[in-house]
Amino acid sequence: MGKGGVSVMAARDGEVNMATREGEVNMPTREGEVNMAAWLCGVNTLKLQPFKLPPVGPHDVKIRMKAVGICGSDVHYLKTLRCGDFVVKEPMVIGHECAGIVEEVGRKVKSLVVGDRVALEPGISCSHCSECKVGNYNLCPEMEFFATPPVHGALANQVVHPANLCFKLPGKVSLEEGAMCEPLSVGIHACRRVNVGVGTTVLVMGAGPIGLVTMLAARAFGASKIVIADIDPHRLSVAKKLGADGIVKVSTNIEDVDGEVSHIQKALGAGVDVSFDCVGFNKTMSTALKATRSGGKVCLVGMGHNEMTIPLTPAAAREVDIVGIFRYKNTWPLCLDLLSSGKIDVKPLITHRFGFTQSELEKAFETSAQGGDAIKVMFNL
Repeated sequence: MGKGGVSVMAARDGEVNMATREGEVNMPTREGEVNMAAWLCGVNTLKLQPFKLPPVGPHDVKIRMKAVGICGSDVHYLKTLRCGDFVVKEPMVIGHECAGIVEEVGRKVKSLVVGDRVALEPGISCSHCSECKVGNYNLCPEMEFFATPPVHGALANQVVHPANLCFKLPGKVSLEEGAMCEPLSVGIHACRRVNVGVGTTVLVMGAGPIGLVTMLAARAFGASKIVIADIDPHRLSVAKKLGADGIVKVSTNIEDVDGEVSHIQKALGAGVDVSFDCVGFNKTMSTALKATRSGGKVCLVGMGHNEMTIPLTPAAAREVDIVGIFRYKNTWPLCLDLLSSGKIDVKPLITHRFGFTQSELEKAFETSAQGGDAIKVMFNL
């Protein structure tokens, strides 16, 4: 997507200055409406500003956004202007968990019509590189992903997106559930990477949104027993209500790992075939490695630390495989099937809803950042 009609001026640390180009302020979409979006303009600075869309290409559709969720990465960008190696250097529209209604279709689009409700897969791969050609398009080095600098996101009245990345929602699936396909895709991709199947015993480290959807995905894939660990009693209670067979409250102290591993194994009542670290800290990864049985697998899902110090040699001596994931591939059809069939219910994860005004924009991100009883915060546009 284009850069929304803004140019960047010199910025101080933690601040992104923006100036609107002449002639690009008034951007009518229909009946004089101006397309508005949530712009990340600096540390802890979000502004509802006009957002100019690119033309609808022959293979594109224009979508009126109806549901957009807040992801942990969105909060990281707001707080630090960076997430991992991705750094915000100029104003950026935020948001990537989204669903909406088709308002315009490109002349070569046959799969969708105006009025269709769709969930959007947020990453556009190049389709030409070696990774794309072998099917690993999620690893495309030229990926253009919503709200990953310098690509604009989807928290806007309207966006333009390739039609082949917009998936029609079954009648039973709401627009909010459609937006939840993005985080759910992370859990589904993780389960595929480590071959979760019927009878697999699972440990999930972290009962945040990604830990919870990973737990739901593992159950849908046939996991026989799932234990989830977290430091937060409220989130553990949510996990229990969502179907966790066991919950274990853990600490942040690395010295507690051995004792907590014993509690986890006791709660599971069997060896851990697969562990998912949905946090990505030294402590959580160390726990996952020690808890997993010999010959088992650990999937690193969370990216809390860029570098970790973990007991790798003892894990290697037990032939514990370590697998990483990055985003997902070919998951939306399965997500929609699981949601439509009722095999996965993500509705209980949506705990807070906000409208699309400046004040509610700020309140929504504050709510998400504070945690507490908030799991998934959703905008209804």
